[in-house]
Amino acid sequence: MEPEDMLTVGEVSDRTGVAVSALHYYEQLGLIESSRTAGNQRRYPRFMIRRISLILVAKRLGISLADVAEVFTTLPMERKPDSHDWHRLSRRWQAQLEAKKHELENLQRELTGCMGCGCLSMKACYLLNPGDVCGESGTGPLRVTATE
Repeated sequence: MEPEDMLTVGEVSDRTGVAVSALHYYEQLGLIESSRTAGNQRRYPRFMIRRISLILVAKRLGISLADVAEVFTTLPMERKPDSHDWHRLSRRWQAQLEAKKHELENLQRELTGCMGCGCLSMKACYLLNPGDVCGESGTGPLRVTATE
Protein backbone atom coordinates (compact mmCIF):
# COMPACT_ATOMS: atom_id res chain seq x y z
CA MET A 1 0.00 0.00 0.00
CA GLU A 2 1.32 3.43 -0.93
CA PRO A 3 2.23 5.83 1.91
CA GLU A 4 -0.37 8.36 0.70
CA ASP A 5 -3.03 5.67 1.20
CA MET A 6 -2.13 5.52 4.89
CA LEU A 7 -3.43 7.97 7.49
CA THR A 8 -2.24 8.83 10.98
CA VAL A 9 -4.56 8.28 13.91
CA GLY A 10 -5.01 12.06 14.13
CA GLU A 11 -5.98 12.30 10.47
CA VAL A 12 -8.51 9.49 10.88
CA SER A 13 -9.89 11.17 13.98
CA ASP A 14 -10.23 14.49 12.12
CA ARG A 15 -11.88 12.85 9.11
CA THR A 16 -14.38 10.77 11.10
CA GLY A 17 -14.98 12.91 14.17
CA VAL A 18 -14.14 9.91 16.35
CA ALA A 19 -11.84 10.47 19.32
CA VAL A 20 -8.39 8.92 19.15
CA SER A 21 -9.19 6.91 22.29
CA ALA A 22 -12.30 5.48 20.58
CA LEU A 23 -10.22 4.53 17.53
CA HIS A 24 -7.83 2.66 19.82
CA TYR A 25 -10.82 0.96 21.45
CA TYR A 26 -12.28 -0.05 18.08
CA GLU A 27 -8.90 -1.48 17.20
CA GLN A 28 -8.80 -3.47 20.46
CA LEU A 29 -12.21 -4.90 19.57
CA GLY A 30 -10.92 -5.91 16.14
CA LEU A 31 -13.32 -3.59 14.30
CA ILE A 32 -10.50 -1.72 12.57
CA GLU A 33 -6.83 -2.39 11.99
CA SER A 34 -3.67 -0.36 11.69
CA SER A 35 -0.06 -1.02 10.90
CA ARG A 36 2.98 0.48 12.61
CA THR A 37 5.74 2.63 11.19
CA ALA A 38 9.40 2.12 12.04
CA GLY A 39 8.83 4.74 14.77
CA ASN A 40 5.92 2.63 16.17
CA GLN A 41 3.24 5.11 15.05
CA ARG A 42 -0.15 3.81 13.93
CA ARG A 43 -1.11 4.14 10.28
CA TYR A 44 -4.55 3.29 9.00
CA PRO A 45 -5.41 2.39 5.43
CA ARG A 46 -7.63 5.12 3.99
CA PHE A 47 -10.49 2.65 3.51
CA MET A 48 -10.75 2.18 7.31
CA ILE A 49 -12.67 5.48 7.27
CA ARG A 50 -15.57 3.56 5.68
CA ARG A 51 -15.53 0.94 8.42
CA ILE A 52 -15.46 3.65 11.08
CA SER A 53 -18.32 5.50 9.39
CA LEU A 54 -20.32 2.30 9.38
CA ILE A 55 -19.65 1.87 13.11
CA LEU A 56 -21.04 5.37 13.67
CA VAL A 57 -24.14 4.62 11.60
CA ALA A 58 -24.68 1.36 13.47
CA LYS A 59 -24.43 3.15 16.81
CA ARG A 60 -27.02 5.70 15.64
CA LEU A 61 -29.34 2.84 14.71
CA GLY A 62 -28.92 1.23 18.13
CA ILE A 63 -26.81 -1.66 16.87
CA SER A 64 -24.34 -2.77 19.53
CA LEU A 65 -20.60 -2.93 18.98
CA ALA A 66 -20.82 -6.68 19.58
CA ASP A 67 -23.24 -6.95 16.63
CA VAL A 68 -20.96 -4.72 14.56
CA ALA A 69 -18.01 -6.97 15.39
CA GLU A 70 -19.97 -10.06 14.40
CA VAL A 71 -20.99 -8.59 11.05
CA PHE A 72 -17.50 -7.19 10.43
CA THR A 73 -16.09 -10.73 10.52
CA THR A 74 -17.62 -11.09 7.04
CA LEU A 75 -15.84 -7.98 5.74
CA PRO A 76 -12.26 -8.08 4.53
CA MET A 77 -9.80 -6.27 6.78
CA GLU A 78 -6.95 -6.24 4.28
CA ARG A 79 -8.75 -4.53 1.41
CA LYS A 80 -11.48 -2.05 0.68
CA PRO A 81 -14.85 -3.80 0.87
CA ASP A 82 -16.65 -4.00 -2.47
CA SER A 83 -20.34 -3.44 -3.17
CA HIS A 84 -21.10 -7.15 -2.67
CA ASP A 85 -19.59 -6.97 0.83
CA TRP A 86 -21.63 -3.87 1.71
CA HIS A 87 -24.89 -5.34 0.38
CA ARG A 88 -24.43 -8.52 2.40
CA LEU A 89 -23.85 -6.46 5.55
CA SER A 90 -26.79 -4.18 4.78
CA ARG A 91 -29.20 -7.13 4.33
CA ARG A 92 -28.17 -8.55 7.67
CA TRP A 93 -28.76 -5.28 9.52
CA GLN A 94 -32.02 -4.71 7.65
CA ALA A 95 -33.46 -7.79 9.35
CA GLN A 96 -32.32 -6.52 12.77
CA LEU A 97 -33.85 -3.11 12.12
CA GLU A 98 -37.14 -4.68 11.04
CA ALA A 99 -37.25 -6.67 14.28
CA LYS A 100 -36.59 -3.50 16.31
CA LYS A 101 -39.31 -1.70 14.36
CA HIS A 102 -41.81 -4.44 15.22
CA GLU A 103 -40.80 -4.28 18.90
CA LEU A 104 -41.42 -0.54 18.93
CA GLU A 105 -44.77 -0.92 17.17
CA ASN A 106 -45.83 -3.55 19.73
CA LEU A 107 -44.72 -1.32 22.58
CA GLN A 108 -46.67 1.58 21.09
CA ARG A 109 -49.81 -0.58 20.81
CA GLU A 110 -49.45 -1.77 24.40
CA LEU A 111 -48.90 1.74 25.68
CA THR A 112 -51.85 3.12 23.71
CA GLY A 113 -54.02 0.21 24.85
CA CYS A 114 -53.14 0.72 28.49
CA MET A 115 -53.74 4.44 28.37
CA GLY A 116 -56.86 3.88 26.32
CA CYS A 117 -58.58 1.88 29.06
CA GLY A 118 -58.29 4.84 31.39
CA CYS A 119 -57.02 3.06 34.49
CA LEU A 120 -53.31 3.95 33.98
CA SER A 121 -52.46 1.19 36.45
CA MET A 122 -50.90 -2.13 35.57
CA LYS A 123 -52.27 -3.50 38.88
CA ALA A 124 -55.88 -2.79 38.05
CA CYS A 125 -55.72 -3.35 34.29
CA TYR A 126 -57.57 -6.52 33.36
CA LEU A 127 -56.61 -6.20 29.69
CA LEU A 128 -52.81 -6.33 29.91
CA ASN A 129 -52.21 -7.64 33.41
CA PRO A 130 -55.21 -9.57 34.70
CA GLY A 131 -54.91 -10.37 38.40
CA ASP A 132 -51.52 -8.57 38.49
CA VAL A 133 -49.75 -11.70 37.22
CA CYS A 134 -46.78 -9.55 36.20
CA GLY A 135 -46.29 -8.57 39.84
CA GLU A 136 -45.19 -12.15 40.59
CA SER A 137 -42.22 -11.71 38.24
CA GLY A 138 -40.74 -8.69 40.00
CA THR A 139 -40.89 -4.94 39.99
CA GLY A 140 -40.65 -2.36 37.24
CA PRO A 141 -41.98 -2.19 33.69
CA LEU A 142 -41.84 -5.92 33.07
CA ARG A 143 -43.98 -5.94 29.95
CA VAL A 144 -41.87 -3.20 28.40
CA THR A 145 -38.51 -4.85 29.05
CA ALA A 146 -39.60 -8.45 28.42
CA THR A 147 -39.03 -8.18 24.64
CA GLU A 148 -35.49 -6.82 24.82
